[in-house]
Amino acid sequence: MATLREIRRRIASVQSTQQITKAMKMVAAAKLRRAQENIMATRPYAKKLSETIGHLMAKTEYSDLPLLQKRPEERLLVVVVTADRGLCGAFNSNIIRLAANRIREFADKEVYVYPVGRKSFEYFSKRDYQLFDKKYNFFNHLNFADASEIVEKLVSSYIDKQFDRIEIIYNEFKSAVQQNLTVEQFLPFSADEEMLAEQEQVDFLYEPDKVSILNSIIPKHLNIALWKVLLESNAAEQGARMTAMENATDNAEDLIASLTLTYNRARQAAITKEISEIVGGAEALKES
Repeated sequence: MATLREIRRRIASVQSTQQITKAMKMVAAAKLRRAQENIMATRPYAKKLSETIGHLMAKTEYSDLPLLQKRPEERLLVVVVTADRGLCGAFNSNIIRLAANRIREFADKEVYVYPVGRKSFEYFSKRDYQLFDKKYNFFNHLNFADASEIVEKLVSSYIDKQFDRIEIIYNEFKSAVQQNLTVEQFLPFSADEEMLAEQEQVDFLYEPDKVSILNSIIPKHLNIALWKVLLESNAAEQGARMTAMENATDNAEDLIASLTLTYNRARQAAITKEISEIVGGAEALKES
């Protein structure tokens, strides 16, 4: 049985850990709030851009545009977005598991992986996967230039016919306790029903022409789309970390209560034993 000193040390150690998890929860909550604000700030521009693209695609013959051309899918690229750090529950392991399963579905094709986030890179670089590129250690200072850099590589690789299809796998933020595992086709670009439905009835005059403008703004839309993916993943990460640290803090509280009870019982047993020894010694003196 542990001594009183050992139990006191364990209680102090758990209390110290609890203070750390509380602090980490507060930091994650602050970062989550900023990430949500960034997502909200991006939506008006992204919505207007989607409306413009939907309007153009509904009234334009665009089959020759490079980013919209569909080809037989022989070489694929999977962009896997994780966090740079751990301590966020199953956030990273879930997305990596989904990506690995997705890659296995394309066993008859040549598949490359583009890890975004240190945890993704650490997993896929140590196993039998072909890496196209990598990017990590940037989520602490995340900015739009990071998204543009990634998109530039993806767009050029698709135009150069290095890949016939590019997918992005990431955690979509829903709430602090809920993240949706998401697989999205990034290239070839295709307008969804919502985008096409957002066209206005009135026609506009475009200069120089609709195809040129469409060819120019689709890369801008891809920049915004990937920026939104990074923001969603970052918000989901902070939400997962906040939840994990809250659970760790609660578990520490339960452990402290259990150790305190154990300490009190051991202390009471030690006192009882001492009293018994004193009483026994006094009785022995009387008999002598």
